[in-house]
Amino acid sequence: MPVLSRRLFVFGAPLFLAGCASSGRLASNAFFDGFGGSDYDYRRIYAASEDNGFPVPAIDLSKINPQFYRREVSDPTGEAPGTIVVDPDNHFLYHVHEDGMATRYGVGVGREGFGWHGKATIRRKAVWPTWTPPADMVRRDSEAAKYAGGMPGGPGNPLGARAMYLFQGNRDTLYRLHGTIDPSSIGKSMSSGCIRLLNQDIMDLFEHTPVGTHVVVLPSSGAVDDEAAM
Repeated sequence: MPVLSRRLFVFGAPLFLAGCASSGRLASNAFFDGFGGSDYDYRRIYAASEDNGFPVPAIDLSKINPQFYRREVSDPTGEAPGTIVVDPDNHFLYHVHEDGMATRYGVGVGREGFGWHGKATIRRKAVWPTWTPPADMVRRDSEAAKYAGGMPGGPGNPLGARAMYLFQGNRDTLYRLHGTIDPSSIGKSMSSGCIRLLNQDIMDLFEHTPVGTHVVVLPSSGAVDDEAAM
């Protein structure tokens, strides 16, 4: 039975985390050069860089549970190679490969990330995307109202370095895969946003994900972490 057939699920973040995030206490703050004997050099993978004229800060991985670091795993989804599978309640995203393996990324999940599930296709991709707050956020939050016409892409933008937009046919599902300006939100569930990855991870996934890629979003219980909702 696929690992994903047995899941428990969770949910919830403030304005500038309006991309996605859960809470869980870390079992250890130790930094891993690799995970479970993998060849991943996390100091290199999550190092600082510059991208399209914007700085991409290094990730302080001592603040993230190591299970949410990028790694190769046996594919638990059973989906066709090239497919992306989002498991919101377990805070993982899988990119399925040809060889029975998958790249697994840790994600943070917000309200929109728990509010929709099904099959979709990536119809649009954006580098350093513009963020436009939803109308209800503009109404209730004066800070968000400043960006009713859209916040330009850049280091302070809650969508981070990349975004990919899911559609069913010509209908925008409003479901997004994107970066984050709050790395500590990875592996957490929050009250705002969709599916967020570390900027280094969304940049990696973006490069391996053409327009037309199929995405499967698993159902979720939609629970909000108490800490994240505060």
